[in-house]
Amino acid sequence: MFRNAAAICLHLVGPLQGKKAGASAAQCLHQTLTMAKRLPARRLDGIDHNPWVEYSRLAAEYDVVNLGQGFPDFPPPDFAVEAFQQAVSGDFMLNQYTKAFGYPPLTKILASFFGKLLGQEIDPLTNVLVTVGAYGALFTTFQALVDEGDEVIIIEPFFDCYEPMTLMAGGRPVFVSLRPVRSPAEDGKLENSSNWRLDPEELASKFSPRTKVLILNTPNNPLGKGPQVYSRAELELVAGLCQQHDVVCVTDEVYQWLVFDGHQHISIASLPGMWERTLTIGSAGKTFSTTGWKVGWVLGPDHLMKHLRTVHQNSIYHCPTQAQAAVALNFEREQQHFGQPSSYFVQLPRTIQHCRDHMIRSLQSVGLRPVVPQGSYFLVTDISDFKKRMPNLPGAGDEPYDRCFVKWMIKNKGLAAIPVSVFFSAPQQKNFDHYIRFCFVKDEATLQAMDRRLQKWKEDLRP
Repeated sequence: MFRNAAAICLHLVGPLQGKKAGASAAQCLHQTLTMAKRLPARRLDGIDHNPWVEYSRLAAEYDVVNLGQGFPDFPPPDFAVEAFQQAVSGDFMLNQYTKAFGYPPLTKILASFFGKLLGQEIDPLTNVLVTVGAYGALFTTFQALVDEGDEVIIIEPFFDCYEPMTLMAGGRPVFVSLRPVRSPAEDGKLENSSNWRLDPEELASKFSPRTKVLILNTPNNPLGKGPQVYSRAELELVAGLCQQHDVVCVTDEVYQWLVFDGHQHISIASLPGMWERTLTIGSAGKTFSTTGWKVGWVLGPDHLMKHLRTVHQNSIYHCPTQAQAAVALNFEREQQHFGQPSSYFVQLPRTIQHCRDHMIRSLQSVGLRPVVPQGSYFLVTDISDFKKRMPNLPGAGDEPYDRCFVKWMIKNKGLAAIPVSVFFSAPQQKNFDHYIRFCFVKDEATLQAMDRRLQKWKEDLRP
């Protein structure tokens, strides 16, 4: 038979002559090659649909108060803005390349600052990597460590990029669920994120000889579970299993400074025996309320970090110098004020806790039942009562109920949120489709606009 696509085309158009034959041959060759070659990489199979695109587009089509996407809609602190202005207008060399793995003043202050918190001597050259946001840190980590067939334990609900990043690296996600340990109305109080816990036996059962990585997110997105959920005892459980099975722990701690109610954040890398097998990911965007700067970092031992550096230098190579310089100045300022009332890390959680409490009171007014978060930007809200009263929303039979409810709420109540089922694996989505997620890190004017929409909703509920 024919040895190549061109021979096939010549056979098919042989009777044709001249220009017409040439055009037909070219068309045939293009069609044949298109059929012969698979255009998208197989690692994209099953991850091409992104819920954020869908719900952001829908919110843009209606007059809504958007409480879905997680970013502050208020200015960063003055010192952060001044630091960026200084970086832009100061040393002209900040317009040029810096060190590939991080602007030296930034890697130095990150090593010093977090070394004290973790009780670890951190080398700025070998134990710190600056990335394009925490998202870039996560992607670099998965590409560096996860190989074909490796298993990655993901605790759900999970930040939704963990699963596709595992799949793109060739790994296999293995899920274990946090579950509420009591009924929300059992004691007449609001449910708290501390009531969502791991079952130790179930967690232990997820480890196998193929397990390469466990990813931990604390405080958690979307649940907002913080240090009381991931108490020292629970972190020690995770740490013990990682050590027993020789597994790397990747800990996403972008909300570590957003912990409420007087609790303190605990980093698993600070536990005995964990620094050598932990990669700790942080974000300047969440730390200083500057999500558009896209500066993140990874801290860890050199025997792990060297593989991340290989991916980094062969992908993005380098992060914007001026943003790194501004973040370095911010940390230098915080190091001087750390633990004092003037510290932004003291002031920010107090301000955001006020926003959290405001939203909780308002959501309750229409019969929604918030799960009180201990940290992060987010709270999830139980919509079980609405599911009972309005079971037949458009599309409710075809997809998880929370997705239909969010679409209904956007179109009919002028409020945008995110369905919590998108943060669960496919087998669990129907079991957790009675929750939606709101972002409360918003300006007072935004929260007041929410109040007006909820008040109108409350009036509509009256018989």
